[in-house]
Amino acid sequence: MLSLESKKILLGISGGIAAYKTPILVRLLKKSGANVRVIMTESAKDFVSPLTLQVLSQNPVLSSFKNETFDNPQWNNHVELANWADLFVIAPATSNTLSSMANAKCNNLLIASYLSAVCPVIVAPAMDLDMYYHPANKKNIQKLITYGNTVLPVAEGFLASGLNGKGRMLEPELIVKKITSYFKESLPLKGKKIIVTAGPTYESIDPVRFIGNYSSGKMGYEIAKQAIRLGAKVKLIIGPNTLNFDNFDGELTRIVSALDMYNESISAFKECDIFIGAAAVSDFLPKNIMPSKIKKENDLKSIDLIQTKDILFELGQIKKKSQLLIGFALETENEIINAQKKIKSKNLNAIVLNSLKDKNAGFTFDTNKITFINNNGKSKSFDLKSKSDVAIDIMKEIININE
Repeated sequence: MLSLESKKILLGISGGIAAYKTPILVRLLKKSGANVRVIMTESAKDFVSPLTLQVLSQNPVLSSFKNETFDNPQWNNHVELANWADLFVIAPATSNTLSSMANAKCNNLLIASYLSAVCPVIVAPAMDLDMYYHPANKKNIQKLITYGNTVLPVAEGFLASGLNGKGRMLEPELIVKKITSYFKESLPLKGKKIIVTAGPTYESIDPVRFIGNYSSGKMGYEIAKQAIRLGAKVKLIIGPNTLNFDNFDGELTRIVSALDMYNESISAFKECDIFIGAAAVSDFLPKNIMPSKIKKENDLKSIDLIQTKDILFELGQIKKKSQLLIGFALETENEIINAQKKIKSKNLNAIVLNSLKDKNAGFTFDTNKITFINNNGKSKSFDLKSKSDVAIDIMKEIININE
């Protein structure tokens, strides 16, 4: 799972020898899933090529307040840059840049963007040994900390001057680790335990046949992945499927039948904060499972069915006030009314409604269209989207309930 997926990171590079490491930093951030934009000071160009950073970041690299395009000046809006970012990282931050930041000396695009930033700021200082220990630099660093900035420690080792000691910028791998930790600490579902059920269940008729449905498990899987991105510890209970779980960071439990899913759900429910029942659980199963394959010549005319256990109903009976129980409803008629009935009958906090009348939504598709209905009667409908985007919408609505 990409730890910084979709995060918008603005990287400010000032003119120190450590700037030569920033292409590695950009590459690591991109590899972790982040969208990276770069601002650099004019002096930083002496140590690293803007073209290199542009290729790696896949975004234009800015260093001045305006660009000349066909003799027409274009303004680089520092306010827009600052407002775009989820996080502003300044690495390396030289002594001169630290001083400008601490004292609001707006002498370049990087500082103007910093002074306009409303997002958190992480600073990675880099300078020589005696410069780092100079009282003026120590004072500036303390100022930045009191302003709410996070100032990373410097590393110890061989310095450009030939001295050996503190002052080196942290290695790019460590900076990315610090950035990742920052986002994890600020995630809205950090520490929450979430159970997601997904996929179909198969109810055996004989050793080779079953009753099932067309559920692929994609929607529940996307919800589980989004919950992990938001900081939750996730257990995914999923029926038969063909999905790829190679990069899944949650706990994966594979089941086959409705009874399997019932047992796993009941067992894990007491310890969870949020239960999201996205699975398409069979409502019926054969009363008797034939021990051997049913032959055509047996002229089978009917199969006696009995109801499976209603997982959400059972969980609704034991749900604590501190727990959220979210159901799914796939309806073909009177959709809203039937979904609202399920909220009441199963003691749900909310339900996600799908309608088979919506084209390219529901089973087997990579897209979905939902209506999110709370137990207070409020509902919110969404347009047709990819299931990954639908998962984002669903988790936002659940977080709103949780708050």
